[in-house]
Amino acid sequence: MEKLNYQVLEQSGYDGYILKDAPEKVLQFGEGNFLRAFVDYWFDVSNERVGWNGKVVLVQPIAMGLTKLINDQEGLYTLYLRGRENGEKVDAKRVISSVSRCLNPYEKDDFDAMMAVAESDDLEYIVSNTTEAGIVYDPACQLTDCPASSFPGKLTQVLLRRFNAGKPGIVMLSCELIDNNGKELLKCVNQYIDQWELPDAFRAWVNEDCTFCSTLVDRIVPGRIRDAAEVARLEEENKYHDELIDVGEVFGVWNIEGPEWLSDKLPFKAAGLNCPVVPDVTPYKKRKVRILNGAHTGFVLGAYLAGYNIVRDCMQDDVIRGFMNKMLNEEVIPTLPLDKADLDAFAAAVQDRFNNPFVNHELLSISLNSTSKWRARNLPSLEEYVEKTGKLPVCLTTSLAALIAFYSDEIVERTESGMTNRRPAGNTYPVSDDAWVLDFYMEHKGEDVDAIVPAVMKNTQMWGRDLTEIAGFEDAVKEALTVIRTQGAKAAFAKCL
Repeated sequence: MEKLNYQVLEQSGYDGYILKDAPEKVLQFGEGNFLRAFVDYWFDVSNERVGWNGKVVLVQPIAMGLTKLINDQEGLYTLYLRGRENGEKVDAKRVISSVSRCLNPYEKDDFDAMMAVAESDDLEYIVSNTTEAGIVYDPACQLTDCPASSFPGKLTQVLLRRFNAGKPGIVMLSCELIDNNGKELLKCVNQYIDQWELPDAFRAWVNEDCTFCSTLVDRIVPGRIRDAAEVARLEEENKYHDELIDVGEVFGVWNIEGPEWLSDKLPFKAAGLNCPVVPDVTPYKKRKVRILNGAHTGFVLGAYLAGYNIVRDCMQDDVIRGFMNKMLNEEVIPTLPLDKADLDAFAAAVQDRFNNPFVNHELLSISLNSTSKWRARNLPSLEEYVEKTGKLPVCLTTSLAALIAFYSDEIVERTESGMTNRRPAGNTYPVSDDAWVLDFYMEHKGEDVDAIVPAVMKNTQMWGRDLTEIAGFEDAVKEALTVIRTQGAKAAFAKCL
């Protein structure tokens, strides 16, 4: 079967939207599955819906990458968005044609090509997702490197070339999963301006003419399809061979922190896409952490003890699903600063996302490091709920009892790699967390409810405070843990409803 390119796609009979030629308006650092299922998808849909008429040039951020595969397919690849939307199963195929080519700047010709894009009149945006470790200042980088090894170093080289060519500033959209990603990136660029003793006029251009946006990305991207039989079936249907097939969930939102004018400059609002420009992404990050991530941490440990193994199956259980929804709708959402209709819609989408028929998301994988996760995701909601209402939130309270049960009930052994506990069903399971957390539970192995609960709650290293200081909290956790130990986690969840 022939490899995907424009001619092969036409011969295949594909009748979806395709744009072969357009100005290169975006320079994107990162060519992996996430950006291709997220950023490049949004630009592709904008081309179709509002005639944005733009292409994205990808830059391979490290020496090894996908440049050859992408160029062999002329930038084309097949994207499947799979999951549930409004309760309905979705399996949507789209051939993405927003990518023009990919450059490997570690090769001299491609480095020069990247710099030519920097000088282009067409360039408007630079996008990046170079992993959490990508936005770092490395003083070993030099201006004369071809290229600088760090991403901020490369970006400074690109911006300097554009400045020296007398071109206008660009909009920088940083997608790395760190707080204030755009601000942190600008900070690194300014460090290189200092280190390389670059002109004050360039510093002013970077900080005043360019717009560095912090953004919040939200789409689960499993990436490649690993089932050889399914790949063969899809290729038979598509009538071409695609080495870059990508898979993402249906849900997606891109919150972009920027000035008001950017909302009209970007094509997303006109295209009706879920990519709002907002004055501050912090409330949206809080929404994601407290609702999406907090839901996971809030129910998965108890659900695992109740006999479930993957998230989707939990959504088929009325008690567990009801517990999660009550926690989100009645205990978490009232503490958040965004419009309630927006929060309700986000929470409703969480149930669809967790019920994705195409993703087997294992509860044990979510259970990793649950101590720090509960502290970051669930404790703030509990504290703010108590402060706002003067009452304890029953579901969040029970979620802490489930965490204690998951870590402390039937400890089998402590090894160098972690801890092994026994599930009520009889099988053993790994408990993975910081060594000091596991050592703590080993020291308290076999303790009854009246001993283990205050020991956990008074551990300020775990929670940053003594949780027994919250009125009534200790007794409520003891009551919930007693139900878990005597009747099971599902019974404790049901008692909350």
